[in-house]
Amino acid sequence: MIATSGAMEDEAENSGSPTLAPQSQSVDREEAPKAKTIGPLKMVYSAAANYPTQILLAFVALLTTAGATLAIPWRFKVIIDEAFSGTAGPEQIAHAFQYLLMIVLVLGLGTALRFYFVSWVGERVVADIRAKVQRNLLRLTPAFYEENSPREISSRMTSDTAIIEQVVGTTVSVALRNTLTAIGGTALLLYLAPSLTIGLLIGIPVVILPIMIFGRRIRSISRTSQDRVADVGATVTEVLSSMKIVQAFGQERREGDRFGEVVERTFATAKRRILLRALMTSIVIVLIFGGITIVMWRGALAVSAGAISGGTIAAFVITGGLVAGSFG
Repeated sequence: MIATSGAMEDEAENSGSPTLAPQSQSVDREEAPKAKTIGPLKMVYSAAANYPTQILLAFVALLTTAGATLAIPWRFKVIIDEAFSGTAGPEQIAHAFQYLLMIVLVLGLGTALRFYFVSWVGERVVADIRAKVQRNLLRLTPAFYEENSPREISSRMTSDTAIIEQVVGTTVSVALRNTLTAIGGTALLLYLAPSLTIGLLIGIPVVILPIMIFGRRIRSISRTSQDRVADVGATVTEVLSSMKIVQAFGQERREGDRFGEVVERTFATAKRRILLRALMTSIVIVLIFGGITIVMWRGALAVSAGAISGGTIAAFVITGGLVAGSFG
């Protein structure tokens, strides 16, 4: 999902010592090979494996927060069915809300611990990789630095490793959390209202399919947009570093027009990305809220018929939103 192979040289995987792979400015960015697998991340996860205690604590916190998240809709069901029934006494109402507050406290504490340990691992891995890369750079021959710009090496030491930190410290954690929420939420939905759950499970792919289609195109255009922005920076650097020559031959107007063309190509690419995002947002909103409306409609009919309780339909809607978001 996130291509990081451009940040590491192929020799790093073979020798076990990571290094950055700055590309020559003469190489076209669009012709650079793109990663198709997550194989280049093996070194990253092997570095993370050096801290099993922090990873274990983060995983425990992750399980706790996922369980607490799914417990909140269930407590809403109990509160609506018992505390708002009109027959509950003050003590019963107090117990219903006290349990909900306990779940909220557990969720808050677990989220803080998960964020701390996951972020700690991400930052620690990035720090280790930067140190290894620097040690490897110090061993390279002067010829390497004649072919590769030290400025670009420095940029990759900061920007590319920031992407690695995002993968280790955010992406993996979010993916695991959503997976647990989706599995547990689906089981809870089947328990609450099996007939409504079947309809919801049929509707989820209808919502996810356009997200996947548009998402792939948006990612592709986003990469192109980033390349166009990089072209702007490269053009500015090229012209300003050779300003004496440009002015000596009176090429200011020509270079200004050339830079304008680069800027216009960047804007045209950005327009395509904005249009796709606008279309995807509109379609997803219609599908999601339309689906929620239909589910609540059917649930209201089931409540009026006495098949399910009001608390059940409330918990079902909340849990259904969590599950749909996790699948997305």
